[in-house]
Amino acid sequence: MFGINGPEFILLLIIGVLVIGPSRLPEYTQKLANLVKEVRRMASGAREQIKEEVGIDIDEVDWKKYDPRQYDPRRIIKDALLDDDTKPVSAGAPAAAASAVDTKPKAPVRVIERLAEGEAAPFDSEAT
Repeated sequence: MFGINGPEFILLLIIGVLVIGPSRLPEYTQKLANLVKEVRRMASGAREQIKEEVGIDIDEVDWKKYDPRQYDPRRIIKDALLDDDTKPVSAGAPAAAASAVDTKPKAPVRVIERLAEGEAAPFDSEAT
């Protein structure tokens, strides 16, 4: 409970009794009990309201599915890049459809233009 162990809790109770005083202690314990009851009532009311509006019970929700730590952008991008989108063509498909499916993507052809010997490189005065 809030990182408080047994001896610390007893010490807090003793300090509370000394600060509040024995005359006002029953009044404050009643207020604490009423506060706990009100919080429980509000929690159960919220649970019922969610069940009415959403139509699901909170206990039946798979909270692991909504954990943001599972959505690592690096893993998502890696999975998307390594995902094989090509689907195998069935045996009954026409030959044209089978040949249309290319299993290896073609790399774009790079054209490298070289300057002539002694030619100055292009310079853009507005870019600097």
